[in-house]
Amino acid sequence: MSPKRILIIDDDSRNIFALTATLRAKKFECVSCLSAEEAINKLKTDEVFDAILIDMMMPEMDGYEAIPQIKKIPTRKDVLIIAVTAQAMVGDREKCLLAGADNYISKPIDVDKLLEALAMI
Repeated sequence: MSPKRILIIDDDSRNIFALTATLRAKKFECVSCLSAEEAINKLKTDEVFDAILIDMMMPEMDGYEAIPQIKKIPTRKDVLIIAVTAQAMVGDREKCLLAGADNYISKPIDVDKLLEALAMI
């Protein structure tokens, strides 16, 4: 079985580095984008992704705007999308789910919770 492919969308390269290192150690293959626009263009191709980790707070287009656009791509409407955000106040999880995310992980990321969320792919 080939490794599961994760698309990481985050405007902070340090977050991408940390997530990629963690996930590669668990045998996931990772691809990253520094903006939602770049990610949406990549998702319009035939490239295979089993899940998407998206930062909700990014300049230009944030995760709240990007997730509905991703879900409109016919080949991506069922891909697992996990919102990753430093916003961990009451109501933030619900706001992410209302935007179309399938799950929500707050920063700093609890690796066990992330792996549990990714277990469904």
